Amino acid sequence: MSISTPGGPERRPTVVSTGKKPAAGRPAAGDKPAAKAGAGKPGAGKGGPRPGAGGKGRKPVTPVKVSQGRSWGPIALFAAVGVLAVAIIGIGAWSVYQGAQPWQKRADAINGIVDLRKKDKDLLKGGQHQPGTLKYEQSPPVGGPHNQAWQNCMGDVYDAPIANEHAVHSLEHGTVWITYRPDLPADQVAKLKSKVQGKEKLMLSPYEGLDKPISLQAWGFQLKVDNADDGRIDEFIKTLRVNASIEGPNALCDQGITATGAVRDNVQPNMPEQPTQ
Repeated sequence: MSISTPGGPERRPTVVSTGKKPAAGRPAAGDKPAAKAGAGKPGAGKGGPRPGAGGKGRKPVTPVKVSQGRSWGPIALFAAVGVLAVAIIGIGAWSVYQGAQPWQKRADAINGIVDLRKKDKDLLKGGQHQPGTLKYEQSPPVGGPHNQAWQNCMGDVYDAPIANEHAVHSLEHGTVWITYRPDLPADQVAKLKSKVQGKEKLMLSPYEGLDKPISLQAWGFQLKVDNADDGRIDEFIKTLRVNASIEGPNALCDQGITATGAVRDNVQPNMPEQPTQ
């Protein structure tokens, strides 16, 4: 409230300066606080200072960020999945590439295979039918002259040796002939049977005098291995069955000889014979 004197200007209250600047957040001298009641307390009126706004209250506290360690489990899982995906793509691409290669190159890439076509060009000739017992340079033979009757090769499994002269004719038709020592363990023989039985242009028989437990023959090719678990057996079959034929993929494998034992000179092609007892 101001006091006026007659005839003179209105006088105002004198403000005395102390020469100090107000501290941050403090009202300047002479300023009236908006409200004293409940100042600095939560829920104070509109005129009350906010918590941590300065004055004699506590200074605002800066939140402390807590650094948590990385969870390596999901990262490792994603990395493993990524590596697996790349591997699968790579294997698929390699398989496509391999499949696009000529079968002769794929055959030559099989470790341990012997390509006798490179040594004996006569093996590329077919139709050399001769009667009687014949001699072969390889044991088991992989090509050359043979009897006019072929061994039935519709996935046939023979429990006794078959005649070379009929077996070679089957090779000419694109058959893969798997042979094994007669003393090969039964579980090994069973694995070989599972690869052959009921599959056209495959046949299996024991063979005396092998220098390895198992020997595989296609026309002009041979591979010898130590056991039925060798992955090269499947690769040999996949690559050379039908492909190694020099009479084309339509050469017959049925209607052949089903007998075991010695050559049958009197048997003609397309005339099946019952196995001997």
